[in-house]
Amino acid sequence: MSHTHHHTGDQAEILDLDADVMSRHTASIAAWLPVEAAPRHILDLGCGTGAGTLTLLERFPAARVTAVDASATHLDRLREHAAAAGATGRVRLVQADLDTPPWPSLDTPDLVWASASLHHLADPDRALRRVRELLAPGGLFAVVELAGFPRFLPPDAPADAPSLEERCHAARDHRHAADVPHRGADWGGKLTQAGFTVAGQRTVDVEIGPPAPDAVRRYALASWTRMRGNAAATLDARDLAAFDALLDPGSPDGLLHRPDLTLRTRRQVWAARRP
Repeated sequence: MSHTHHHTGDQAEILDLDADVMSRHTASIAAWLPVEAAPRHILDLGCGTGAGTLTLLERFPAARVTAVDASATHLDRLREHAAAAGATGRVRLVQADLDTPPWPSLDTPDLVWASASLHHLADPDRALRRVRELLAPGGLFAVVELAGFPRFLPPDAPADAPSLEERCHAARDHRHAADVPHRGADWGGKLTQAGFTVAGQRTVDVEIGPPAPDAVRRYALASWTRMRGNAAATLDARDLAAFDALLDPGSPDGLLHRPDLTLRTRRQVWAARRP
């Protein structure tokens, strides 16, 4: 997953955990892309810590990737990941805020990838038009978006934990409605309006566990820890106590140990071609 605005190190850690637990699904999306020929130059917009970049490098071994993000922390992580994968020479890192025109020189990509990044932009329609200008004729633009935040507690579990999870997500959604108004947009319609031809669309439903692997447990703990700060103002003392019990690494009912912990999330994908 990737964002285009600055985030602190904890968000970089969540992105790395997301990349780990979603690796098989991200690879399946990359394999599904209806490319007409193997791309030689790929542009990853809002690359985050590099989940898409590294997946695409593996999927297209002759390609190079230009990875763009506003966060120096994210790009530093991506640099480390690329070095560990032996791909340093195939990755160009560019720090840029895509909301601040003009964009830096990004050459002419054959494939543009934007995963969980477009909804963060103040003017995504302008960005889509800019991508169309950049993309080689016949090139492909892949847009991957989250259909809501991941859930980790089963909806039929006893006690009040599931309702707590849903209330916390509702509070975060309400808070983000003003800050991130383009979340959940009709990206197929936006791509068409920007002059692309939608060549494919798919929904990827993800359910991992139970039992949940260790990476999913760490992902849940990091996500809930971040959510704790966002939701604290809306929770009463009883909810806060339940929340903190879930975060307790020593508790048998905590996220690190619950036998019913399950990652449930959904990704929506659009593949659009420049005529």
